[in-house]
Amino acid sequence: MAALAFVVLMIAFRSLVLPLVSIGLNLLSVGAACGLVTLIFQDGHLQGPLGFTSYGAVSQWVPLFTFVLLFGLSMDYHVFILSRIRERWAAGASTTDAVIGGISVSAGVVTSAAVIMVAVFSIFATLSFIDVKMLGVGLAFAVLLDATIVRGILVPAAMALLGERCWYLPQRLRLPGLMFEDPDVDVMAA
Repeated sequence: MAALAFVVLMIAFRSLVLPLVSIGLNLLSVGAACGLVTLIFQDGHLQGPLGFTSYGAVSQWVPLFTFVLLFGLSMDYHVFILSRIRERWAAGASTTDAVIGGISVSAGVVTSAAVIMVAVFSIFATLSFIDVKMLGVGLAFAVLLDATIVRGILVPAAMALLGERCWYLPQRLRLPGLMFEDPDVDVMAA
């Protein structure tokens, strides 16, 4: 799944660096969620407040399902944010200015989506079935972490540090005939 996401992001944003940063940060969110689920459900912390009795393990399907769901959800709004940033960069803004503009325009939508997802996943944590409870805790925590720390701090910081290198794509990887929002081409005139 990560390899496919890498190829799609590379083609969509014409960058070799952005897909690597994106996938790395997505894996950070998933890893943090799996760590929290292990801490709570395998090690038995917060049994009282969450209303469960630990059986000393995490259900086999929960980490995989968490990975798949989180990867898809976070890539969805990550592409939304990167699109707003790329639009500004393609219009001539510096990478730093494009990041500031793109993040500020998309912050409301991403925050609203994250609040809804965290609320829904938190409801799963109140259910009695422990596997669903694991899934709810992991997903709610990961979406909260992803929307705040990862998308709000780490993505802009990484892009600001990388500067114009964010948009690096070797000539041999450029695909002729594919035209995505090229600032030199007037699509309406064609």
